[in-house]
Amino acid sequence: MIDEPGTCVEGDCVFHDHPVPPDELSRYSPDRDYHAEKDIARYVEGQAPDEIVQHVERIKKEIAVGQVFEVWDVTTDKDRWWVITNMTNLYSQKYFPSLDYTLSFHIGLMMRLRGQQEPNSEPNPFDEVFRRMDQAEDRLVSAVEAEDFQAVGMLLREALVILITTVRGLCEIPVEIEQPQDANFIAWSDLLMNQLCAGASNKALRQHLKNLAKEAWQLANWLTHTKSASRTASSIAMHSCSTVVGHTMQVLNRARQDRTDQCPVCKSRDVRSHYDIDIPPSGDSYLSCGVCDWDDHPGVESQS
Repeated sequence: MIDEPGTCVEGDCVFHDHPVPPDELSRYSPDRDYHAEKDIARYVEGQAPDEIVQHVERIKKEIAVGQVFEVWDVTTDKDRWWVITNMTNLYSQKYFPSLDYTLSFHIGLMMRLRGQQEPNSEPNPFDEVFRRMDQAEDRLVSAVEAEDFQAVGMLLREALVILITTVRGLCEIPVEIEQPQDANFIAWSDLLMNQLCAGASNKALRQHLKNLAKEAWQLANWLTHTKSASRTASSIAMHSCSTVVGHTMQVLNRARQDRTDQCPVCKSRDVRSHYDIDIPPSGDSYLSCGVCDWDDHPGVESQS
């Protein structure tokens, strides 16, 4: 029966037949992340400047192709959106009603975008290494005779030498350390790993990287000279050298990749960076903790 407008009564159970206003929903969300919600709200209002965000809710986190994607449900005064991160994009729920389909679409789109090199992108110090690796791969695809596969080994060897030369230019090597000959890949690899992975805590990682580099170099050299060079051997050498290139670049950037900043309150490493245009005088970045309520925003107290 109907007890009063907008309210239905069945026995002792009373429930309403109208939706909760979007701007009221946040009151009843048990798992809030104020700073991340503000980031998403600013993004949506930047992409849809004629709309005002009324509610932001993180629905799920999905791990795919080695990446973490956050899915947000955002309600504005005019529309309702899915917002998916890494790289962040928004999709109107009017045209993308299925979350699973939207997430799959987003992941595929981001993979295609990452695979396209921007024509005006900044030069990368490893461009020459990548070029030699691409040449080796192209040569492998068209190889028929043993000398074709030997040429793959030669290109891989050149790529490794260029890799070491590039890393040397990006590292500060103490003057008191004796430097090997330029083409001595193994000695240079040992020296650079000692610098990039110094300390007792990195002993296992350092030795692993040295061994990989040494074995990849020896395999590429063997492939260059052996008359039994084959497609299988060339493919294995290609993958081994690609692994060395990738690992070396990771170690070179480990200070940026390994998040060692700790929250001063709970000591968690889940410290995120945000940007607020309202921070005087013209906007600035600030940090927050994803575990507790700590943040260093200069003008707004943490919300819970």
